[in-house]
This record gives sequence, C-alpha cells and structure tokens, in this order.
Amino acid sequence: MIRFIYNLLWPIGLLLFLPSYLAKMLRRGGYRKNFGQRLGFYSSKCRKQLHGKNPTWIHAVSVGEVVIALKLAEQLRALQPNLKCILTTTTTTGYALAQKAAPEWIDVLYAPLDFWPIMRRAFRVIAPQRIILIEAEVWPNLVARARSQTIPVVLANARLSHRSERRFRRFNFFVAPIFRRLDLICVPTDDDVERWKHLGAIRSRIHAVGNIKYDISKPTHLPPEAQRFIETAIGATRLVLFGGSTHRGEENILADVFCALRAEFPELLLVLAPRHVERIKEIKGELGGRNLRAVRSSAAETSVELPDCLLIDTTGDLPLWYNIATIVFIGKSLTAHGGQNPVEAISARKPVIFGPHMENFASLAKQLIENDGAVCVENSQHLIEEARRLLRDPAEREKLVTNALGVILPHREAAARTAALIERMSAYH
Repeated sequence: MIRFIYNLLWPIGLLLFLPSYLAKMLRRGGYRKNFGQRLGFYSSKCRKQLHGKNPTWIHAVSVGEVVIALKLAEQLRALQPNLKCILTTTTTTGYALAQKAAPEWIDVLYAPLDFWPIMRRAFRVIAPQRIILIEAEVWPNLVARARSQTIPVVLANARLSHRSERRFRRFNFFVAPIFRRLDLICVPTDDDVERWKHLGAIRSRIHAVGNIKYDISKPTHLPPEAQRFIETAIGATRLVLFGGSTHRGEENILADVFCALRAEFPELLLVLAPRHVERIKEIKGELGGRNLRAVRSSAAETSVELPDCLLIDTTGDLPLWYNIATIVFIGKSLTAHGGQNPVEAISARKPVIFGPHMENFASLAKQLIENDGAVCVENSQHLIEEARRLLRDPAEREKLVTNALGVILPHREAAARTAALIERMSAYH
C-alpha cells in the first residue's frame, strides 16, 4: 500500500521538481548525452553490450560516491577476477568521472529514475546478479523490484547524517520496511550500527567496517603537462594556499586571504578547485576584477606569465593536485553547509583548515579537532590568522598532518572489509 501511494505521488513530485531540475541541466550542461537511460531506454548497442553479463550493479549518485564505488569494485574484482560491473550515476560530473576512471570491465550508465515502469525496463536490460548502493541511495521501487526477483541488495558505506536520521524517524512507517529488505548494510562505526537498527534495519545484517571515504588510496600521478607546469611555476619552495571543493563565496574569501598574506609571503600561489567546474569562468572573472592573474589547469603549460592563481578545471583530479599544496582549506564549510571530504588532503600529507559547517563529516571533523589534526575557523579574518600561522611554521604543519593521519588510520582497508562481507553474503544467498 505504501509503495502504491509512493508511485501514485511520484509523477506529481516530478512535476514539482522539474523546473529546478531543468535549470540545473541548463547550468551544468551535458545532460542530453544518454538522457534516455534515465528513463530506462537503452540503445541497441548498449543492450548488446550488456546482454548476458549478469553483472554486479553498483549505484553511486555523484563524484564522491563514484570514487567510493570504484575503490569497492577493485576490491571485489580482487576476490572475483572475472567480475563484471555496471556503474550507474545520477549527475553529469559523476558520469564524467566514472567514464574517465572506470576500467574496461565496468560499464557506465546513467541511473534510471525510481518510477516502477522505468525501473522495470532497467532491470530487464541490466539483469543484475546483485545490487550495491553507495551511501544513501535506497530507492523504494529499486529495492522492491530486486526483492521480487530475489536479487540481494547491499547498502555500502551507509551514510546517515543527523538530519536524515531525524527525517527517517519521522517517516519510519515508510522507510522501515525498505531498510528491512536490505540484505547487508556496511556502516562506518559501531554507533552507526545502533542508529540503523533503530530505523528498522535487521541487526544481524548491519556490520561496522570503517568508512571507505577515509580509506587511503594508492598514490597516483598527474599528467606530464601538469607536472611540467608544477616544476616551472611552483618548484619545491613556493608556498601554496589551496581551496579544495569550494562553493560560491568561498573563492572570494580565499582571494581576500591571499591578498592579505602576499606582503609577508610574496611567492604565495592561490589554487582553487571549485566543487562545480562549470563555475570556472565566473571565478576567473571575479579574480580578474581584483587584478589577479588566473590560469586554468588545462591551459597552465602554455601560460607565458607565472599566475597568481591556478584554477583546477578538470573533474576527478583533486586528490592528485593536493600534492602541490602547503595548506588546504576544505570547501563548503564557510559560506555553505555540509563540508567536503578532508581525507584526500590529509592522505596527501597536507594540513587542513575548514569552517564551522562540516555537518556531512561531523564525526570526523570533531575527531580531527579533538586530536589536534585540523584547524576550524569561524570567519575570513580567523582564516587569515590561521593560514599565516601555518605558513610561518613548518613544524606545526607537520604536527597537524601526523595527528590527522592517526585519526583516519582505523578506516584503512574499509573497502576490502566491505568487499569480503559482500562476497560472503553472495555465497549464502
């Protein structure tokens, strides 16, 4: 009955959200490509490519989740060398990263919308042997369709913010039956086990394995052209103030910080990696209005003059670019709420600073602060003061990094532990 009401209201909800959805499509671009996949329509080439694979279907909504999905897929492949996967994602940025980073044994598609006729068509084409949902993508029709076909469903790296938990508790009559249908739920901590149990999930199916987001990846290298730019424009001694995954307003704040510090640190370089790369043109214009020379990373090698600011305009390369930083500010934490993942910067052995709004990483941010592994600032003036202190003191920077690495160490091998549980579940299903 609840799912009947959900499907009855689904078209109404689509109409209500359609204007903002269309606006986002126009702003970000790239939504036309393979748009039919969102409605469960696949080209004959795609159908032929998927026919008979009986894959593991992994769903990851956007960039951060795609990174987790790829880590987990590699661990599953290590346990099952002939594994074939379908990776679906919702956003164009997630799709672009998946297409760029996925190995040949993973096919990348757009995720079908969770309306029963669309989901039915998608299941016919994909024909998965099991489904792995990353973090929070538990959709009623997807789970119900999988259940009806006895396809196991796993929720990996299950994320539950306090805001989501309050909402789920309010609508527990609706979400509890869905969570009870999940065959395996892998959560970061023991505390999360209890929280998911109280939302209706079956206790014996919930396992604390660590957070894959905090599972340090193997080091990789930037393209040769980027390496050459770093050697000529940065070298081994130039100090770098790095803004990672910044949101609107934070670039201006970092530009203020940069201008305030230049007198003391004349060789300082500002690097900005906005969360949404389509904003690069806007940011470059704002910097130009301050008479700051900005260059895109994709065109950096051909730049004649040494820039004041480097703008990272590619998707998926942020963990690699962190290697050039002296200090890193974590975006979406001053002018926006939620925060971004600081672990990539910490893994690159860089000291991190963030604002007061790290709600999506609240537990980690709290641990980092309590263990003197990060700096939390309240406003732009505070950011100037802390950035100046860290730029002056290499020993303090190293201390922050050492303490931060100690905090994230327990999450190492989280992807491997998750993969082992999935394989064990699959063997008994």
